[in-house]
Amino acid sequence: MSSFSIPLSGLSATQQALNVISNNLANLNTTGFKDQTANFQDLFYQNMGTTGAGDPVQVGAGSKLGAISSNFTNGSLNNTGVPSNVAITGNGFFIVQSPNGTIEYTRAGNFSVNSAGQLVTPEGQTVMGYPAVNGVVNQSSTLAPIQVGQSAISPPVATTTMQQQTNLNATANVGDTYSAPLTVYDSLGAPHVLSFNFTNTGPGAWSYQITLPAADTGGTGNPTVIATGNLTFDTNGNLTSPTGSITGINITGLADGAANMNLSWAVTDPNGTSLLTQVDSPSATTSTQQNGYGSGFLESYTVEADGTVEGQFSNGQVQALGQIALANFANPQGMQLQGGDSYSPTLASGAAVVGAPQSGVFGTLTGGALEASNVNISTEFTNLIITERAFQADARMITTLDSVTNDTINLQAAPGN
Repeated sequence: MSSFSIPLSGLSATQQALNVISNNLANLNTTGFKDQTANFQDLFYQNMGTTGAGDPVQVGAGSKLGAISSNFTNGSLNNTGVPSNVAITGNGFFIVQSPNGTIEYTRAGNFSVNSAGQLVTPEGQTVMGYPAVNGVVNQSSTLAPIQVGQSAISPPVATTTMQQQTNLNATANVGDTYSAPLTVYDSLGAPHVLSFNFTNTGPGAWSYQITLPAADTGGTGNPTVIATGNLTFDTNGNLTSPTGSITGINITGLADGAANMNLSWAVTDPNGTSLLTQVDSPSATTSTQQNGYGSGFLESYTVEADGTVEGQFSNGQVQALGQIALANFANPQGMQLQGGDSYSPTLASGAAVVGAPQSGVFGTLTGGALEASNVNISTEFTNLIITERAFQADARMITTLDSVTNDTINLQAAPGN
């Protein structure tokens, strides 16, 4: 009987809606979960005729669950302090790859690090992004797993420039000396300590001699002299000669087999201010700088807002290890839910558009944080009450129809009928 099928369709639809609400509440604390809403629609209508005005007289056949839509608004951010945890604010999905090569997408950034040093999901899927070579991210390259393992190495860089902030005592006597060390690095990352030896040669005049331990070039005995020269200061204690940089400071034949070094020594800064001075104060070096460094191993890392994974190395360097990529879709509602916080694209969603965070249609990332579920418990309990009332009304309609049917049968079966 159609009278029973109408409330039965309502019971079926509201039962499915209750399942949606139950699933929302069950995932109240699921990282990156997106709240869903059950949307009803009516079924076909039967034409019973027309009115005198020609309007159709139609009787509906009930309702059904027309769609289940996901709410992709942002969940709140919860700081965890775990460097591998990452949260998205705005549009986009993390791109993750299963061991079998299948690509899926997720909003849940509760990542960890596997034995290979890769960022992975709880299901073991690797987090994909743009690789970095020697600290430089290449966004034109093929996506690859993000590496944050402790085996990462910062390669050495040989020193080419050096400087020091040094004062030479203006009251020094002729023949008085002062020496200051400065460490430089060769192409293999090995350190070499240069000695800058200054000797007073008269009022406002000093000579300098730069030496290197003889053992560094495979010799013995006295240090190897690699540069000499003279310094002249004016009556205000400023260096007048030379200025700019002293070039041609060469170190050859290093015992460790490193490449020859060609150094320049900056004695004035880019504004022409003297880095070497001569005033009435004890000779002292307050700071030294040089642009080389030895190799280093990864000590820690952070994820920046643009997805760049910055590694902090033991040699004091900060270099990019890679950049987490994001994907977006023309119609995120058309994506297929896979469970485990993952989505797959469909014809309805369209193909993935991949890019870097903070660019185009993509949101930003927060390292050391997780995006919470956007389920609102108050809203869900309100929906639960409304849906429960609808379910009860449909059930009451069935009992009413059953009572009417029984009464009708009893009338027909009464004596004399």
